[in-house]
Parts: sequence; C-alpha cells; structure tokens
Amino acid sequence: MLGLCCFISEELGRTAHNKMASAADSKYGQKDASDQNFDYMFKLLIIGNSSVGKTSFLFRYADDTFTSAFVSTVGIDFKVKTVYRNDKRVKLQIWDTAGQERYRTITTAYYRGAMGFILMYDIANQESFNAVQDWATQIKTYSWDNAQVILVGNKCDMEDERVIPAEKGRHLAEQLGFEFFEVSAKENINIKQVFERLVDIICVKMSENPDSDPSMASGSKHTRLTDNAPSMQQNCAC
Repeated sequence: MLGLCCFISEELGRTAHNKMASAADSKYGQKDASDQNFDYMFKLLIIGNSSVGKTSFLFRYADDTFTSAFVSTVGIDFKVKTVYRNDKRVKLQIWDTAGQERYRTITTAYYRGAMGFILMYDIANQESFNAVQDWATQIKTYSWDNAQVILVGNKCDMEDERVIPAEKGRHLAEQLGFEFFEVSAKENINIKQVFERLVDIICVKMSENPDSDPSMASGSKHTRLTDNAPSMQQNCAC
C-alpha cells in the first residue's frame, strides 16, 4: 500500500510539473523543440512613456490581436516571434518595457545586449513626444553604440485628436539619426513594416561591422533564448 501511495504521489507530481512546463511554454511561445532552430536571434526593446500603446503594439505584431483594456505594464515582459528575411530564420525576442519612472532602473538594465529599439510616442499626447529626447539619451547611455532605433508615432488612427504632426515626428527622427514610422495598433497600420525594417537595418549594420561586440551578435541554431544575446560572433547575411 505504501508503494502504491508513493507511485500515485510521483505520478501526480509529474503531471503537475508537465502542466506547469506546458503553461510556461505557451506563455513564451516555445511550443516545441523546432522553435529553437533559427539562424539568428535579435533582442529588441519597445520603450517610451506610459500609455503610448507599447503593449498593444507588441500584441498586434506577435498575436495579431488588439484590446483597449490593457493595463500599465509592470516592470518588463516579452514575446518571441520568428521572421524570415532573405532565406534566414530570425528569432525576435521583443521586450515590452514599463514607461513609468519608478520602473526605470529595472527597464534600463535590459538595454544591454539589445540590438534594436522601437522608441514610441503617442501622436495625441504632447508629453510623450517631449520625452523622446530623454529616451534617446537613455539608449545612448545604456545600450551599445551600434544599436538601431526606429522612432514610432502610435495611434495614427486618432486623427481628430492629433497634436503631433507627422512632419514634426519625421524631423525629430532625422535630428536623432533614427528612421520614422507612424503606426496604429488598433487599425494594424505599419506594425509589420516597423519590425521588418528594424530587422533589415540590424542585418545591414552587422554586415558592415563583422567585428562588433560578440555579446551583441545574433543567435545561432539551438541557442537558448535568454535576456542577453548569445555570446557568439556571426556575420549576418540577411
């Protein structure tokens, strides 16, 4: 009887463990071993003031879903998505950061190893646009020199509430040396294009600088996804 009880206890433990593992895999999009096969892995961060729509933007891209019921991100979260660029399978680890000042120490710690940033403001919020320069300074301070940045004006569907003209956003991007897009997570406008462009310019920069910091290099097949890019030096030929 004691042996039977031990067997049942072990089986219940294994079942609970498998359920927890399955839930974790579902949460991070790692549904099977094949998801770990890729040519390169890029760590990307979405940053900007609170409520500019960073989480909605990420969910629209990763899951093609949208809801206006999102609450402010606490700390940091991420999603994983695979894209194909010029016959290369690129794993994107996309981090959604909290915009509130009280989380700034946490989020800036994740800048290290990021190969690309999406710096977002709300076209209907002047304060979020005014903060772009400060966010750009943080990128320069905490990330590596070759990190690529795209400035994104979100909520372009809210034309009646617009306070930041598109030309003003484009001009600021030029001053900062960034590329520029206006997007709408709600209407799914330019979401995919932003990520594709960011991946492309990262690949170009890596091709131009094959001797860049190895800790910033892209991933390789069977490399585990971590909060830092794998320490392998490769020349991206995307």
